[in-house]
Amino acid sequence: MNTHFPRFFAVLLSLFSVSPIVHSADLEAGKAKAAFCLGCHGENGNSKNPQYPSLAGQRANYIEYQLVAFQSGKRTSPVMQGMIAQLDREDMKNIAAYFASLSAESAGADPVVAKQGESKTAMCKGCHGNSAEGRGGFPRLAGQHPEYLKKQLLNFKDRSRTGGPMNGIASSLSEQDIDEISAYLGSL
Repeated sequence: MNTHFPRFFAVLLSLFSVSPIVHSADLEAGKAKAAFCLGCHGENGNSKNPQYPSLAGQRANYIEYQLVAFQSGKRTSPVMQGMIAQLDREDMKNIAAYFASLSAESAGADPVVAKQGESKTAMCKGCHGNSAEGRGGFPRLAGQHPEYLKKQLLNFKDRSRTGGPMNGIASSLSEQDIDEISAYLGSL
């Protein structure tokens, strides 16, 4: 009897158990459940209202984490908490995967202000990626509305929103820095 066969079978089984094919989200179910999101976050996941973030092209694990945070109260928003109160984790996973599968668009920004912010985003690249496309559990910042980004940075700065290193990073930024960084990221 070949003694390598059980080990080979165990490795093969473990590979299939973590395969994205086996555990992939249901994009159609996500699209159906995401219907209530489109009023604020845009018909194609690209928000037209600078008050709300675009979700198209956002990292799926980031969206899912934020949905869980809103539902648990770790992150507060009466609107979001009401909208997602009845979602289960599978729904959240499917919605997140659906939005991640959509193409992101640039919100645009004042090109003069954006140019000033380009050199100030080096600190962002370590977590959010060289093009601010998001990486790991860190969100995509590229193409978000500058007004939305500014509001979030100010919330991190005054600690009304908490998030790992973001509170310390934002506290070191002037309001001008925040305006310029937000414009540059929105222009991507």
